[in-house]
Amino acid sequence: MVGRRQSFLTWGDIVRDGPTGLELHYVGAAAKVACLLSGWHIQASPYWGSIMRVLVTGGAGYIGSHILFKLADAGHEVAAYDNLYSGHRWAVGDAPLHQGDINDQARLDEVLGKGGFDAVIHCAAHIWVGESVRDPLKYYRNNTAGAFTLFDACARHKLKAVVFSSTAAVYGEPLKQPIDEDVQKAPINPYGASKLMAEQALIEAAGAYGFAYGILRYFNVAGADPKGRVGEATPENSHLIKVACETAIGKRPGMRINGTDYPTPDGTCVRDFVHIDDLAAAHLAALEHLLAGKPSLIANCGYGHGYSVKEVLDTVQRISGVMFPIEIGARRPGDPPSLVADASRIGELLGWTPHHDDLDEIVQSAWNWERKLAGGRDLGRPTSS
Repeated sequence: MVGRRQSFLTWGDIVRDGPTGLELHYVGAAAKVACLLSGWHIQASPYWGSIMRVLVTGGAGYIGSHILFKLADAGHEVAAYDNLYSGHRWAVGDAPLHQGDINDQARLDEVLGKGGFDAVIHCAAHIWVGESVRDPLKYYRNNTAGAFTLFDACARHKLKAVVFSSTAAVYGEPLKQPIDEDVQKAPINPYGASKLMAEQALIEAAGAYGFAYGILRYFNVAGADPKGRVGEATPENSHLIKVACETAIGKRPGMRINGTDYPTPDGTCVRDFVHIDDLAAAHLAALEHLLAGKPSLIANCGYGHGYSVKEVLDTVQRISGVMFPIEIGARRPGDPPSLVADASRIGELLGWTPHHDDLDEIVQSAWNWERKLAGGRDLGRPTSS
């Protein structure tokens, strides 16, 4: 809370300074009344108090499912579109699930034609860097061509806005740290390249066909829903915190640190880890911004500081109570020493403020979820839940 201006507001309410006074976006009735009684001048956005109807592609996956819950918690009407390649029916909760492929134009037309959606959040994608190198056409077919198909459908069905789930992989290995949105984009793998092509197509399509866009470039997403409803369950996972939690619970035999001679404080790579709940909140804020008639945007999603691989593994061991084996190996080609976001733009444009910027909290939520996936079995040692 910052000063008297927000003293009446509950968590999740969004208040911003506008050109004619205080703007409230999607706040509850009690907050509106309190502001009016306090004598504040209120400039309502076009969507003040309105319910958004939003389709989330990849809504049965890790990130998409958390966005579904975040939007539903805020009172909006949501639905998922997913082919269940790596997603799960249970992950959408009570939201309708429209099963279909992102390249299936007829199916997209059917869903968008009947849904009356205001906006789409596009999360459906293949995400593994190593696999993209081994099978690049799989990534261009799904991440790039699939995005083209979706954006075309959004234009024809006259949606108002598209928020695109992009990645810091579009930057490649920038010399400048932290990384701002305007540095040269030079992806070093087909995954990053496939996302960058989709970004460019979205920007040009939005300009030509008259809808707004938001491009959110994620850094290292981790953790699970604080209420324990959903979490990461993507098969063949390679995300550091997820893999470490799987190792702690006995699904994997051990961990490997690839390189301890980087120019970082402890010699291991440093990455900017962002809690999934904060990331989901960024999508809600982006939609509110766009549907209020404000300009399209591109913004990083990160915390602006990083943790090393060793710090992460030490934290997982401490929180889980499991001293799993860690092997030291050589560097992997293409691993930059540090990747940290300049996250100032998203705060300035959307008023986005992280609520979970803490490595212990990120790991604790991931560990709680891993235990839930394992049936909550007693591992024979103290755990926090």
